[in-house]
This record gives sequence, structure tokens and C-alpha cells, in this order.
Amino acid sequence: MKIKQLSIFLQNKMGSLSKPLEVLTFANVNIRAMCMADTSEFGILRLVVDDPIKGKEALEENNYLVKITEIIAVEMNDTPGGLTTVLRAIKNNLIDLEYLYAFSHNKEGKAILLLHADDIDRLIEILTAHGFTIVPAEEVYNL
Repeated sequence: MKIKQLSIFLQNKMGSLSKPLEVLTFANVNIRAMCMADTSEFGILRLVVDDPIKGKEALEENNYLVKITEIIAVEMNDTPGGLTTVLRAIKNNLIDLEYLYAFSHNKEGKAILLLHADDIDRLIEILTAHGFTIVPAEEVYNL
């Protein structure tokens, strides 16, 4: 159920985003989802890829600092309020979300929300108890 996400630490300067993506391209690692967060000093590129171990190794061989973080994917309705419904279930159970990002996929009327929280196992329990589908890691890797 848990997805291995790559977190890559980058300098906050022009061109720093394209270089690790080129490394993954050369290693034949496909990106499924990504988000970027930055400060004035550095950025964190978060990626879900089809082969996280291969991706991590390729990046480390090219001197990138990479961390694997466990996240989950939950299926939600791709309609106004779909995200709010998921977040309400989380908030009402006092789960501390650290970050999230989402994407649409080819399943009609559905989107996937990627989440990282301080207690992933509890997050899975709560979302499952509220009737949400946790998307298996292999399914996300193979989208």
C-alpha cells in the first residue's frame, strides 16, 4: 500500500530541476507524479516513479542527495468537493498532514491524492474506515 517517493534536494538556481530529470530519463525511469517545493536556499523535488530503487541509485550515482519517503495514494472523486471530503476525514481524526499533491488519471471521475503524514499507518486506517480506496503502490507505479 505504501508508495516509495523520491525526495531530491536541489540548489535553488536556474537549471537545477532539469538535470535530475535527465538522469532519470537516461536510466529509463518514468515519472508518474511530481511536485516541487522551494525556499530561497534550496528546493525539494518529490517524485513518484515507476522504479523507485533504480531511480534512487541513478540519482545517487550522479551525486544527488536522495531520500525515500513513504506516502500513500487515495482515490477521490474528481469533482468539486472531492478533496474536501478526504481532508475532512483526516482533520476530524487529528492526523497531521505534512504535504499532499494530486493528479488525474484515466479512471473516469476519479483522481489520486498523494499524502504524507506523521503517522501513515493511522492515516490508512482512518481513510479505509471512511470508505476511501487506498491505491496499491504497484498500481501507481504502473499508471
